[in-house]
Amino acid sequence: MSALLRNAPIVLETKEAQGSLITMKYWGYFIAKFAAAAVPLLGLRLLIDGIWPPLTNAYNYQLSRFAFDLPYTMAVLFWFLLCCGAVYLIVLDQRYRCRVCLRRLRMPVETGSWSRMLQFGRPRIEYICPYGHGTLREDEIQISGRQMPEWNPHSDDMWEELCAAASKDTGREP
Repeated sequence: MSALLRNAPIVLETKEAQGSLITMKYWGYFIAKFAAAAVPLLGLRLLIDGIWPPLTNAYNYQLSRFAFDLPYTMAVLFWFLLCCGAVYLIVLDQRYRCRVCLRRLRMPVETGSWSRMLQFGRPRIEYICPYGHGTLREDEIQISGRQMPEWNPHSDDMWEELCAAASKDTGREP
């Protein structure tokens, strides 16, 4: 599925052409994963409803099986837990994907140190896109509540970044 989105032609025109199209591709892939997970889960729910016979009508009123039939209630509870697990795995997978190419981020690098926090900062974990599109930085331990990871995009020209770092170190232009 990611290969289809990666090679899809760009047909939308926007003010910030590349930036918003990349964002749309990222969230489009997220929605596609939800749709792909919803189809079998909905089929499972329809199967659960089809296995149990319907309850009898009472005065032209269809009673619900949910709270009155324990095996049916347990099956729906199990289905609900499967749905929650699927949503959790989808969000977890999407969190560690590159915002540009949708590939999984790799090479977790630990930076910082608790013993030398004033010199190196708090411990963080950085995940890098294998194609150099950006870096995801997240705190190793969240002390003051849940903090969102920070995505830092890199420029498309990696030689420009390398030359800028080299000229800053030597004090001369390349």
